[in-house]
Amino acid sequence: MRQSLTQFIKTEAHRLGFNLAGVTSPDPPPHLSTFENWLTLGRHADMGYLATERSRERRADAHRILPECRSILALGIRYPAAGLAAPPQEENRTGRIAAYAQGPDYHLVLPEKMEALVIAIQARLGRPFPYLCYSDTGPVLERDLAQRAGLGWIGKNTCLIHPRQGSYFLLAEILLGIELELDLPFEADRCGSCTRCIQACPTGCILPDRTLDARQCISYLSIEMKSSIPENLRQSMDNWVFGCDICQMVCPWNHFATSEGDTFYSQRDLDGNPNLLKELALDAHAFNRKYKDSALMRARRNRYLRNVIVALANSGYSEANQRAMKLMLNDPDPLIKEHAAWAMAQWT
Repeated sequence: MRQSLTQFIKTEAHRLGFNLAGVTSPDPPPHLSTFENWLTLGRHADMGYLATERSRERRADAHRILPECRSILALGIRYPAAGLAAPPQEENRTGRIAAYAQGPDYHLVLPEKMEALVIAIQARLGRPFPYLCYSDTGPVLERDLAQRAGLGWIGKNTCLIHPRQGSYFLLAEILLGIELELDLPFEADRCGSCTRCIQACPTGCILPDRTLDARQCISYLSIEMKSSIPENLRQSMDNWVFGCDICQMVCPWNHFATSEGDTFYSQRDLDGNPNLLKELALDAHAFNRKYKDSALMRARRNRYLRNVIVALANSGYSEANQRAMKLMLNDPDPLIKEHAAWAMAQWT
């Protein structure tokens, strides 16, 4: 029997390394009202681009993005789960980098895979068609689309969770100008009465309506926030210097998950527990060279070292820490100098 176009696409997606693939319609996302309320309450912090009229219109209607859109292919690709944090050692304090950021920047990897998939579909059909590829880059509610395409459910920690493969996924979407067979939504809520993620969050940013307050989220504070980290949240950041995995680390569904078939990256490109003192020694050139083609470039040197300073302050006083912080007081970047002065004040 000849393979259907939809099944061909899913098979090809798996061949290219996507663990999950499902098809949904371009209809308005089911949790659009939740998203709008989240914006109204200001929980998107200073990510103003999310709240523009154009952005809202496009998230509400995929046809505003691609007028010819007839189907949306939702994709998920796993990355290695977070390991146990390395214990801090005197004179050798370590930081913590989120698991997804320890490999190549998915903004560089996933578009190539999606373009290859589109080329395969066009070859199968023998004609071109309109399409658009996104991976955390466009005005779509990714987890909503993934749930409606049957890839999993949205957990209390706001992550998409697959019952056998957990939540360590990067999501992507291809808006297609062709009609495909639709998958059934994943209707079951398998979080049940579990609240481990909510209880484990150091800042209490996970909210009862399966959203989070970005203003208190360690991932937001360490990556997206361009200004000073609020002083009342700095200790809660512990040794996280880029992102945070705590709500995924405690999730039972990740304890059951299998890593079979993972292809995003076979080994970690970066040390997930960098030496904080060595990181502080990075000038702009050294930072760019070390973290080229990694997600850490998103934070740039000044925000990354801001985070490193907070982590070092949280690690406690030592003479080496004090010497390093005094050097940071001479850094030309005011964000770094301000956090260095705060760190030294913690040790007096």
